[in-house]
Amino acid sequence: MTLPADTTEFPATVSTLIADFIRLGVKPGMTLVVHSSLKSLGFVNGGPVAVILALEDVLTPEGTLVFPTHTADNSDPMNWKNPPVPESWWQTIRDTMPAYQPDLTPTFHMGIIPETFRKQEGVIRSSNPDASFAAWGKHKRLVTDNHALFPLFGEESPLARVYDLDGWVLLLGVGHGNNTSLHLAESRAKIPHGTVHLGSPMLVDGVRQWVPFDDIDWDDSDFVQLGADFARETGLQREGKIAQADAVLMPQRALVDYAVKWLEIKRG
Repeated sequence: MTLPADTTEFPATVSTLIADFIRLGVKPGMTLVVHSSLKSLGFVNGGPVAVILALEDVLTPEGTLVFPTHTADNSDPMNWKNPPVPESWWQTIRDTMPAYQPDLTPTFHMGIIPETFRKQEGVIRSSNPDASFAAWGKHKRLVTDNHALFPLFGEESPLARVYDLDGWVLLLGVGHGNNTSLHLAESRAKIPHGTVHLGSPMLVDGVRQWVPFDDIDWDDSDFVQLGADFARETGLQREGKIAQADAVLMPQRALVDYAVKWLEIKRG
C-alpha cells in the first residue's frame, strides 16, 4: 500500500522524522532492522544522530533497533575487486590485518548512519568479522549473541533472530538490493548454492589468528524483482516518505517466507 505523502519542511529534524516514521507505520515495541542512506533524506539537522534518535524515540526501549554493520574489507584479499590488490600482497595482508573487534573495527561501505549507531552507548555489535549487526533496545543481546561465522546470514545470524521476534524491515532511501533479510531466505531455500572461499583475522582466545572458512556465494542479483513481486502480490509493503527519502516498511517474516518460495521457483 502507498501512504499519502506529507509536505516535508526543511530542515528535517528529530521531531519531523519521528512524525514521518510514525506515519509510515513504525510502532513502539517493534524489532526493526534498518538499511539506510543518509544522503537520500536531504538536509537533516543533526545528520545520522537525528535519524537514530528519532527511530529510538518511536520504538521506545521496549523495541529493538538493528543495523547491519558489515566489514567486507576485513576479508581475504583474493576476493577484493573494488579495488583489487596485487597477488603478491595477499599473504602480507592476511598476516598483518588487525583482528576484528566489535568496539573498534569500522563498518565498510555501510553508510554513516550504521557507522554512527555502532558507537552509541548501549549498542551491542555481533562478533561476526565479516557480516556483523548492531542492536539497541529490549532484545539487543538476543539479536546479536552467537552470530555464527558461517553461513553469514543463516540460522545462527541476527536476521534469523529478527525473524523469531516477528520483526520488521525498513528500507530508508535504499531498495531491496540492500535488503539482507532476503539472504536469510536464500539460505533457507532449496536451491543450488555456490561456494566462496573466505577468511578474516579474528581474536581466538585473545590471540590474533587468520581464520579461513567457506560460505554460500550469496547472490542479490534478483532481489529488486523479488521485492517488487512481494509488494505487488501481498500488499504488505508500506511506502512513504521519510524527509525526502523514499522508504518502505514490511514484516520480515512474511517477506522471508514469500522469498523462500519465490527463490525456489525462480532459481530452483
